[in-house]
Amino acid sequence: MYAAVRSYAGPGASELFQLLGQRQDEIKGLFTRDVEGFVSYTAVQTGPDSGTTVTVCHDQAGAESSSRIAAGWVTTNLTASGNPPTVSGGTAVAYFTA
Repeated sequence: MYAAVRSYAGPGASELFQLLGQRQDEIKGLFTRDVEGFVSYTAVQTGPDSGTTVTVCHDQAGAESSSRIAAGWVTTNLTASGNPPTVSGGTAVAYFTA
């Protein structure tokens, strides 16, 4: 499995994470419908103007696709101009759910 990690900070981050919480069904639909190999998505607000999202997919291509879809959704839905996220990714070395 492969994870895409997007870290947001600065102007717009607070609005973004508020929207993510309010519109999670919409985001779930995008990822489950449009990201091949989608496994999971988590958004964590780490401060008033910061947060991180993590998308896990079966492979790197799916994770990269999720980042493109996320960027498009943010551009379309966020009214505040924010800083672009720092994006990183890597192979998952451990993964489990309850």
